[in-house]
Amino acid sequence: MAERILGKTLATVSLSVALASVTVKSSGCCSIPACRNSFLSCGFHLNSNIMSSSNGAKENSHNKARTSPYPGSKVQRSQVPNEKVGWFVEWQDYNPVEYTAVSVLAGPRWADPQISESNFFPKFNEKDGHVERKSQNGLYEIENGRPRNPAGRTGLIGRGLLGRWGPNHAADPIITRWKRDRSGNKITHPVSGKNILQFVAIKRKDCGEWAIPGGMVDPGEKISATLKREFGEEALNSLQKSSAEKRELEEQLHKLFSQEHLVIYKGYVDDPRNTDNAWMETEAVNYHDETDAKL
Repeated sequence: MAERILGKTLATVSLSVALASVTVKSSGCCSIPACRNSFLSCGFHLNSNIMSSSNGAKENSHNKARTSPYPGSKVQRSQVPNEKVGWFVEWQDYNPVEYTAVSVLAGPRWADPQISESNFFPKFNEKDGHVERKSQNGLYEIENGRPRNPAGRTGLIGRGLLGRWGPNHAADPIITRWKRDRSGNKITHPVSGKNILQFVAIKRKDCGEWAIPGGMVDPGEKISATLKREFGEEALNSLQKSSAEKRELEEQLHKLFSQEHLVIYKGYVDDPRNTDNAWMETEAVNYHDETDAKL
């Protein structure tokens, strides 16, 4: 999981107002063992790109979902040119490769059965028992009994490494504070003159990239619970602290996660594990420590 987390500045953003307009993008570096609970947070970066609609892919917004080989395998996707990503574009010769990882087919508790199984009747586009099958981006199409990726073609059908048909929901907490000098005064950027905002990140062992410490939403779990749980698992467990120090930090985090927060982004994520029938979505939430009292 996480290799280390720095005690002070992990990354900085020069404009505080930027938090309300950025989205989240995956760098797609996650190794297989980490992909169940935290692959969504693998190398996530703040990025200004937005999801393309199914009417066509915006530049750089649906690239990782078309990369080969598929993560953790030698499977090569069928190539999908930019102009044929959108489902509205007729493509009679489209012949995507089918692939679902053995680890998913083994039937772990976090994964759906195959669509073909006689006792499996998923309720797409709605809450299905404890499983949330609604998309943050609205209704998605169902074709031949399978949900269709709202961002367009990926060159691969099945679920790949993803457990759920349709949207696979995750949550990413973005914990911020102002950068301050030793006297406690806010530090401003020398060019913009804006206060510098810091956020917590982890450095992953599997890919060496900096990441937001988030993860998957368990069935029936509230987003707020996921945010707190994943931050604790990914960030606190990586700190070289005594049990007493960790308990104190947990109490401080409880106060932080109980305060007002800002939803920065929720929706589709361009992820290398996405397929035509299964895709990642996230809700990125900002919890800000205004006085440094909790971090």
